[in-house]
Amino acid sequence: MRRTSARFKLASAVAVTAAVATIGGLTAATGTANEPADVSPLVVGSPTGFGAGATGGAGGQVVSVSTADQLIDAANSDGPLQIEVNGTISVSSMVRVSSDKSIVGAGSGATIQGSGLNIRQADNVIVQNITFANSNDDGINVEYSTNVWIDHNDFTNPNDGALDIKRASTGITVSWNHTYDSDKNMLLGHSDDNGSEDIGKLNVTYHHNWFDGVNQRNPRVRFGDPVHVYNNYYNNIGSYGVASTEDAGVLVEANYFENTDDPFHLGEAASGPGSIVARDNHFVNSGSGEAGGSVAGIPYGYSPDPAADVKSIVTGGAGVGRL
Repeated sequence: MRRTSARFKLASAVAVTAAVATIGGLTAATGTANEPADVSPLVVGSPTGFGAGATGGAGGQVVSVSTADQLIDAANSDGPLQIEVNGTISVSSMVRVSSDKSIVGAGSGATIQGSGLNIRQADNVIVQNITFANSNDDGINVEYSTNVWIDHNDFTNPNDGALDIKRASTGITVSWNHTYDSDKNMLLGHSDDNGSEDIGKLNVTYHHNWFDGVNQRNPRVRFGDPVHVYNNYYNNIGSYGVASTEDAGVLVEANYFENTDDPFHLGEAASGPGSIVARDNHFVNSGSGEAGGSVAGIPYGYSPDPAADVKSIVTGGAGVGRL
């Protein structure tokens, strides 16, 4: 896994002299006025699905953070920025993330613990290769935000949700994450009463995630149509896998369900039913699920892996340190 700070081009075999800019109390290298810095991207790969438009802080400077104050200042700064998280950072409340940010863990030990990230009223955010542990709230909360990619992270033991997406957010991909020791895992749409904001929004792709012994909301969906849930591995799910409610439309496709009595169903608690179209899923010691209704067409091209291969693919590739 490549993790570098800013590098400088050589012009006519002469090294460019670096200047130093200050960003939120951090230093980042820049080039001269005549020869700008060649900033290596921290993000590995590119998103597919509804979040394909996310580029995060691409083109912005690279800063390294290892304390809560540094993380808070960098995440909520103005303009594009690539933020490299080093080691374990303990925060006491949710850290606001503004537009045009990439937040990427260095190596396999980057951890944000104690609370999580709040991606609010933001466009164009990528979070990759970080463990979110023991949050007093959510691991990540996304609201009023677009073009977001949450990729190759671990989520464990949140007080509330591991990853909640709500309040008119849309254009989001959640991929290759590993979630464990979580009850209310991934919520999409926070309230039955929020249709005025959420109808026509909440379009999210969930693919190649490992839902590992978690209890419910994998995801629980309101209003979003279509929502695409494909090539995920579910094992030892306590209550249920996917719930479609409040006129949502969810395509549940080519997933691997193991030891999951209730893989997917319509309606949940007091929320009225949505629709589920289920196809090409693989079941091992699991129920068959409840599907019904229609789902809007998926507006992007994709090639799902065969469902029978998903367990080995996802357990071999999901989570931190697997880029």
